[in-house]
Amino acid sequence: MAFQCQRDSYMKELVTSVVSCCPAGLKQEVNGKKETLKGFNVKLRDTILFPEGGGQPDDHGLIGEVPVLRVTRQGSDALHFVASPVEVGQEVLVKVDWERRFDHMQQHSGQHLITALADVMFGYKTTSWDLGRQRSTIELDTNSIKPAQLQELEDVVNEKIRAHISVNVQLLSIDDPAVEKVRSRGLPDDHAGPIRIIDIEGVDANMCCGTHVSNLSHLQVIKLLGIEKGKKNKTNLIFLAGNRVLKYAEKSYSTERSLVSLLKTGPDEHVEAVEKLQKSVKLLQKTNLSLLRDVAILTAQNFKNDPQRGNFFSFHK
Repeated sequence: MAFQCQRDSYMKELVTSVVSCCPAGLKQEVNGKKETLKGFNVKLRDTILFPEGGGQPDDHGLIGEVPVLRVTRQGSDALHFVASPVEVGQEVLVKVDWERRFDHMQQHSGQHLITALADVMFGYKTTSWDLGRQRSTIELDTNSIKPAQLQELEDVVNEKIRAHISVNVQLLSIDDPAVEKVRSRGLPDDHAGPIRIIDIEGVDANMCCGTHVSNLSHLQVIKLLGIEKGKKNKTNLIFLAGNRVLKYAEKSYSTERSLVSLLKTGPDEHVEAVEKLQKSVKLLQKTNLSLLRDVAILTAQNFKNDPQRGNFFSFHK
């Protein structure tokens, strides 16, 4: 079964009905301690709230006025965890947290684009990815990526975004020959229903359950921040897409202005200014240590030369 959120990822509200509402618990961590929140798992006739899967976190939103704290998939059903019960059989208005949803759409579609081009351009296969709260990471099956390759990849990725390429969703039966031609890391054991394909026209076709933009132009821009050493001779590629790039630029500019005020230099001289400060601090620490040694020697000599000294010496500062 494909949920409404998968058929139309841009839908923000949906009127549906409650199929069931059963007591349940949600495991969570509060202040470093694991706790279980008591509540209810709600099944709806259909939903616009995406259940976690395919490397994409779940949606947040409302069922009526009741906040949905977690959405998970159970076979062909989506379970919506809520803290208070919802009446079975009633019609409800479901609303999605659109800012969170669209962010996930941008990051996930961005990952598909980067993954496809990294493979085509350099033969680097994606082995996993993580959609983080602030940045996302793609694990590539290579032990290194050259700076020139990273820049070339970023340039081509953004060229595709500017080319206004359509992103289409196809639903195929599991025995359709076309399924064999798409990129995939396999289906979950409890998969049920048609196979969902995300097709970036002329770029990539990939099996995926997540929510995506309908056109690459909706990604706005992608910034490849850099790479980190991964596990088992792999490389983690860190990226931002869409609104995250704008927020990153805003935060970076704010930090830059603060440093200008603190260091009394322009942005281009910040690194040099900090290096000078570090050298000054090291010199001061060295001088301070030398002075402390001199004080210790003088204090010991004064004690030794004091005719009225006792058998014990105590010094506190």
